[in-house]
Amino acid sequence: MSSSALGSAGARHAHAARAATPPVLDGRGDDPAWLAAQRIDGFLEYEPNEGAESRFRTEARVLYDDRYLYVLVRMYDPAPDSIVSLLSRRDVRTNSEQLKLVIDSYHDRRTAYQFAVNPAGVKRDFYVYNDAIEDGSWDAVWDVATAIDSLGWVAEFRIPFSQLRFANRDEHTFGLLIVRDVARTGARISWPLYRRNQQGYVSQAGELGGITGIPSPRRLEVTPYVVAANESVRDAAGFGRNQRLTGGADIKYGVTSNLTLDATVNPDFGQVEADPAVLNLTAFETFREERRPFFLEGTGIFTFDVHCGDIDSQCRGLFYSRRIGRSPQLLGSYGDHTSPTATTIVGAAKLTGRLGGGLSIGVLDAVTAREVGTLGRPVEPRTNYLVARASQDLRNGRSGIGAMITAVHRDLDEHSSPLLRRQAYAGGVDARHRFLDDRYQIAAYVAASTVEGSEEAIARTQLDGVHFYQRPDGATTFDPTLTRLSGNAQRLSVSKFGGGITRFQTVYQRFSPGFEINDVGFLTRADEQLLRNWFAFQFNRPTRAYRRMFLNFNQWTGWNAAGMRTDFGVNWNGHVELPNTWWLHAGLGGNAIRATYSDRAARGGPAVRQSPSWEGWAGVEGDRRWTVIPVVFGGAWTADEGESRGYFFDTNVELRLSTRLSARFGPSFQSAVRDKQWFRNFGDVGSDTTHYTFARLDQKTLSLTTRLNYTHSPTLSFQFYAQPFISVGDYSNWTELDQPRAADRSARYRPYGDGADPGGLDFKQLRTNAVLRWEYRPGSALFVVWSQGREGFEPVAATFAPGRNLDDLFGLYPENTFLVKISYWLNP
Repeated sequence: MSSSALGSAGARHAHAARAATPPVLDGRGDDPAWLAAQRIDGFLEYEPNEGAESRFRTEARVLYDDRYLYVLVRMYDPAPDSIVSLLSRRDVRTNSEQLKLVIDSYHDRRTAYQFAVNPAGVKRDFYVYNDAIEDGSWDAVWDVATAIDSLGWVAEFRIPFSQLRFANRDEHTFGLLIVRDVARTGARISWPLYRRNQQGYVSQAGELGGITGIPSPRRLEVTPYVVAANESVRDAAGFGRNQRLTGGADIKYGVTSNLTLDATVNPDFGQVEADPAVLNLTAFETFREERRPFFLEGTGIFTFDVHCGDIDSQCRGLFYSRRIGRSPQLLGSYGDHTSPTATTIVGAAKLTGRLGGGLSIGVLDAVTAREVGTLGRPVEPRTNYLVARASQDLRNGRSGIGAMITAVHRDLDEHSSPLLRRQAYAGGVDARHRFLDDRYQIAAYVAASTVEGSEEAIARTQLDGVHFYQRPDGATTFDPTLTRLSGNAQRLSVSKFGGGITRFQTVYQRFSPGFEINDVGFLTRADEQLLRNWFAFQFNRPTRAYRRMFLNFNQWTGWNAAGMRTDFGVNWNGHVELPNTWWLHAGLGGNAIRATYSDRAARGGPAVRQSPSWEGWAGVEGDRRWTVIPVVFGGAWTADEGESRGYFFDTNVELRLSTRLSARFGPSFQSAVRDKQWFRNFGDVGSDTTHYTFARLDQKTLSLTTRLNYTHSPTLSFQFYAQPFISVGDYSNWTELDQPRAADRSARYRPYGDGADPGGLDFKQLRTNAVLRWEYRPGSALFVVWSQGREGFEPVAATFAPGRNLDDLFGLYPENTFLVKISYWLNP
């Protein structure tokens, strides 16, 4: 193929050349194989000056053979000695130069694989879904070499086709987007030009054609592990030691070129960082981010969001993977200090991929063990979880329809049957459609659920904080004879995400009182309706006053299913990046500024009228190029006609002590006085004689999040994490509900407890985590070779293969042969 350049700034098409001889990865880019490849230039700046010619010239070339895609990118720099090259562990972004490849191998304009590297050779990779959402947990096996020279720097990639997913056909066209970051100027450059006023970025990729005759790669990866644990446990003498030895394995198998089977047996999640400490005094469950690699990978395929009403835009859905392997639910009933604190996952498997015609599928099944507490009674029964998801893209990804189902079954006995639901099912159908040059989108879903169990278990479901069927003034009626509870949910949104400087979204969602998905999903409350409106101005063209500026306006109204207004608020927030790359942030907002009633404040009691609340906050972020990077936020709020108030300070200081060593310190302090904090209910909840009590809480909370990172090389790093957390408070002015819906706040409560002091709270916790991470790919590997014979598959050889990988070895054996790579890794 000719080496002619794609010199036009508007060019969006490129061709890959077949390599007669694979190029040597050395970061020099002078291998003769590259002369046969077409030169791709025409890179343009998209940040800060969209569409401008850049003084940092960039060129790329692409080759391929039967097993690899090779990409060479030369990044010219007029001052090579100023190139920022910082070490970090894999998948950690530093303020370095960076080169990123976005490869849409399905060419569906919605999903892609990202491969990024900085001049120090630090690799980052992501799976991208829904055109823009990045799954950083995805880790692929690929190689890259980098070098800084007198012209700038070079990145030379070798990406196995076995790490990509694509349809089985003779000729392929991949989507390709190449992005370069220049750290010292903050410039971002791309081919083809990425436009920030358009929705998503995978759909903006160019096309890479000419890839023909590549075979479907076979993929089999086995990662066994052995863990020895030594724990401190409380016993009759005080504290003793509990030692255990366990093992398991993770398995990844490529069923076809576009379907992957992942399995884990007795998985080890010991390398996962601890959750941050939280003291939750609300009526709602705390959401925990998933951190376990097996469940993180493929997150996009299993996404079915049912609740996206929060201002922070975080969404919760039918599948919340933290339910699998959860803390045993019956610890409070049958557990003690010797009981397990997490449920053992016996095994789990998932099949994910994308079939021809734009159909994505995902099926996950997991089994957790029966955990036993005191007197042989279960603190968690043996449970099976099933999640299945399918979505079909239409109109080249601009529209789509999908469905999801979940099922949970527990093996209950006479002790757990009154306390837990026996089985739970949920499912839904969702659809989306882009229109008017893809600038607008309409999306909707409908979902339904049903849970079954004993009368006692379903009664507990009706009474819990998600439902509160026992509310004396509610529209729902508590029925202690039910053995099944069903519900439904709906959501409709209309959005503008591209074109001009304006953006908006309007969302309506509704949950019926009986909607219940918390066996394997996440829902803080049922019996809710929400109408949320968001409008924004986004100024992306730099001026003398700013590089970028975003202004957001929010208004939301909530009701329960019976139509009682539970929420009415407004919010404004602004974010400005200054010419020196500092950021300024500020926000103002108010809630309950019209008459609203909280049907959750009394924890099953009558709805309480809310008084207006107001808040304001501001923050500043320093230049990311500095050695010391400050981030400071603070704010204050007031409510209950000034009787409730508080303020907070959150700081985060990052120190870049050298190219290898960095530290981050994040002290946080909050002071809050809540005049009517729920304290406790006395009597039978829901009866006329129940006392719903509240107290004034004066609370102080202090935490310090510390991280220390040392990177010896891109494959060897050490990280230390610590978070001391202290929250103390005093209760006073003990009251109970009197006239909860009175307009006069003083009439809503009356004294309770004959002047008794309700006490206080004192919560202290220290969470630490230290991880030594070593990623090692030996130059020689041991492969066990199996071949199909009369007795089935039999081991025929153990191959010690210097410098070879699994894909190379497949070419040495017949088609009825498969290989297993034996690998080991260190978990300190």
